[in-house]
Amino acid sequence: MITPKGARRPVTLVTPPIPRAAGSFPLIGHALRLMRDNLGFIASLRENYGPLVEIVLQPGTRTVVVQDPDLIRTMLVDLAPTLDKGRFFDKMGHILGDSVVTAAGQEHVGRRRKLQPAFARARIAGYVDVMRDEVTAATGTWRHGQRLDVHEAMVGLSLDMLTKTVFSAGLDEETFRRLRRDLSVVMTGVGARVMLPDWAERLPLPFNRRFDQSRDAVRATVRRTVDDLQASGHDGGDMLSMLLHATDPDSGEPLTPDQICSEILTLAVAGTETTASVLSWVLYELARHPGIEARVLAELREVLGERPIAFADLPRLPYLRRVVDEATRLHHTGWLVTRRTTTEIRLGEWTVPAGTELAYCQHALHRDPALFPDPLAFDPDRWLDSAQPPPTGAFLPFGAGKHKCIGDHFALTELITAVATMVRAVRFDLAPGRTVRPVARATVRPGSLLMTVRRREGAARSSAA
Repeated sequence: MITPKGARRPVTLVTPPIPRAAGSFPLIGHALRLMRDNLGFIASLRENYGPLVEIVLQPGTRTVVVQDPDLIRTMLVDLAPTLDKGRFFDKMGHILGDSVVTAAGQEHVGRRRKLQPAFARARIAGYVDVMRDEVTAATGTWRHGQRLDVHEAMVGLSLDMLTKTVFSAGLDEETFRRLRRDLSVVMTGVGARVMLPDWAERLPLPFNRRFDQSRDAVRATVRRTVDDLQASGHDGGDMLSMLLHATDPDSGEPLTPDQICSEILTLAVAGTETTASVLSWVLYELARHPGIEARVLAELREVLGERPIAFADLPRLPYLRRVVDEATRLHHTGWLVTRRTTTEIRLGEWTVPAGTELAYCQHALHRDPALFPDPLAFDPDRWLDSAQPPPTGAFLPFGAGKHKCIGDHFALTELITAVATMVRAVRFDLAPGRTVRPVARATVRPGSLLMTVRRREGAARSSAA
């Protein structure tokens, strides 16, 4: 086409390409930078690049990190039907078995519908007494003046709460201890398994043998317990009984014993470490902020008096809920959550081809100063209704869309129950000037977190069931 002399040429708007992050090496991509400082590397992407940035996690595969909250919400909600769950969840399914966490598409929809009753309000209300009793038992073993590895203690507590919630009526004490030990091995090792290449898990190494043996032992224990419950027809009121009786609302199809095993394994891995980390960070921040701790205790005295916490009390503890929300924001456990395009998609201005890995980082998102003023400050009052709310999609404690965590209400109930019970029994002292850095493995957790236990006067009356 010839443009007449003096006429303006038509302007063609060209979408800029998605930038690739600097520091990629042949064959290993950005793996070296991730191994050196994964949280620092991911945070640097938000500082130096725009809404989308490409990183290389494995040769031949594009991974695009989505950093804009509106685009993250588009990815998780609007584009959910066109996305698979990505490599991270593929590996989880391969290691632990298919579950509601790892399934995608219609398989995910069907599995979620079967499991939803296990996380219904009425069921969760029945779990609170079990959770509270486990916390009370744990705090009773902590001596005044004891130096406690808080994260290690919270992992054990979270595992105990989960195991007793799932198997409250179906295990003798010896089987319970063995199952807890095997679950601990699986939970600790799955992060390394997910991150390593597929061939590495087939190497005849002690780590691999120990992991495989413990995973198989957990599945065998769950399978025996399922068989016993089926034979007896007994409903113990625990989560295992609920899973055993769960059916698809339309077809009436139940979960198979193998599916139940996979769901429990995945629940242990996905829920225990995350709960333990959030509890650890809450205790850490309360130790650093005595004024916030005093407000929590005042609210508990006003609402509970001398009695233990019950399920009906949870909505009556708004300040404690804000403390938990703020810990989840500042110290979120998710550092790289993946999806995968199954068709070509449009994400904002960009066209993304099929087969592209998409990822987002809740930990970095929640610390973005453009979204949260003074983001590194621990301020529960930022969640007051009168405060400026964060933009839609800026706070994603449990994800969003059809793959939002099915256990979100269960987790919040567990966190609030545990914190309310612990802080009335003990307080923790942190060495002056001591700060704790987050470290990211499969999830983000505190590094070394040693604190001194101080018993509270009258703790036995206020925390006992």
